[in-house]
Amino acid sequence: MQTLKDVMSPDVQVVSPDATLKEAAALMRDEGFGMLPVGENDRMIGTVTDRDIAVRAVAQGKDCNTAVRDVMTKDVIWCYEDDTVEKGANVMSTCQVRRLPVVNSDKRLVGIVSLGDFAVAVDDIQPTADALVGISQP
Repeated sequence: MQTLKDVMSPDVQVVSPDATLKEAAALMRDEGFGMLPVGENDRMIGTVTDRDIAVRAVAQGKDCNTAVRDVMTKDVIWCYEDDTVEKGANVMSTCQVRRLPVVNSDKRLVGIVSLGDFAVAVDDIQPTADALVGISQP
């Protein structure tokens, strides 16, 4: 049985809550990320996605110098690196998220898993299909 550690992307960038949306968007563009964990004092305090920037910031007339903390999602949803792929897919489906931070037993960020990671890395495609159905629900 595969775990999230087997399929996650360990290359994780963290953005400060005081960074500007322009800085966060540039990091996303340059590194090819759609989501960045937001960290402060060595702890994950939120996440910011390209959708947060577009929907919460641009649609509300905020400018590119707005702080990440003003548009980030504060309720961090995550899984442990030793959780099964099925559990990660279930969390993604239930919470309707496409990307999920992965932490170790000390609750330190060690990676990010996405639907794409499931699709290319897992032997059984069913968890990915199940997660996609749940995420796509209105």
